[in-house]
Amino acid sequence: MVKKHMITCGLMLVILLTAKLFIFSSRINPIEVIKFNEQHPEKEIETVNYYQTLSFADENLPAQEVKVKWRMKKMLDSHKHSKLQTNKLHQKAAIWFPVMEPILKRYGIPADFKYMPLVESGLQAGTSPKGASGYWQFMPQTARDFGLRVNSEVDERQQVVKSTVAAAKYLRSLYKEFGSWTLAAAAYNIGEGSLKRQMARQDEDNYFRLKLNRETATYVYKLISMKEIIEKPRLYGYKGKASRKLEKKQPKTAYFKPVAQNTNMLAMQILQN
Repeated sequence: MVKKHMITCGLMLVILLTAKLFIFSSRINPIEVIKFNEQHPEKEIETVNYYQTLSFADENLPAQEVKVKWRMKKMLDSHKHSKLQTNKLHQKAAIWFPVMEPILKRYGIPADFKYMPLVESGLQAGTSPKGASGYWQFMPQTARDFGLRVNSEVDERQQVVKSTVAAAKYLRSLYKEFGSWTLAAAAYNIGEGSLKRQMARQDEDNYFRLKLNRETATYVYKLISMKEIIEKPRLYGYKGKASRKLEKKQPKTAYFKPVAQNTNMLAMQILQN
């Protein structure tokens, strides 16, 4: 009986060691990690390596800060296909990004700002209850300040090319004022005056550490999330050709590095598939 028990333990040890060797010598498919975490929420695999790759306008997400990582995870979860149930954002992006990208580039605006109209309006030419209108959701006076005609007869906020030029000029002025693209994005949302007051009151110039209203505090996280679901649709459950039109080719190295206690479980699951 003792001998049999020792043989069983030995076999288990061999399986576990093999699983560990497999998991660390093979590239881990991020989709498998996400599936694993959804099926085993109580034993979620650490994905900090992935979060550290996230950025907006070349400003890296400080994923080592617990609060930042928690907010980012929550926002990414809310942008999964299972929550949004649509590929329309991908379809509209495929149509309008080629129009917006060269305009942003001409004015020295990072390409990541093309995701702003997706967050602001879903790339729809509508008007909000507060009076903001168009793809970039300009308020009337701000639109006029940056060269758009807005009156009873004409509203150039609804014109993609002209409103994108105005947005590029506005963002450029915000960057000159704040010296940070994340702060420029926040100022676009809350207004430069309000952001300046909060920065002075809190003696803080880092967007991720500022205490702002809920909409502005999550604004950059929304932009990053929109960027992720457009560029990496399959990671978030989007399927079909429509969602892959702007998909970026992913690097060969895996973003996900499982923590020790979950390594064997994930390896066994992958081996069984």
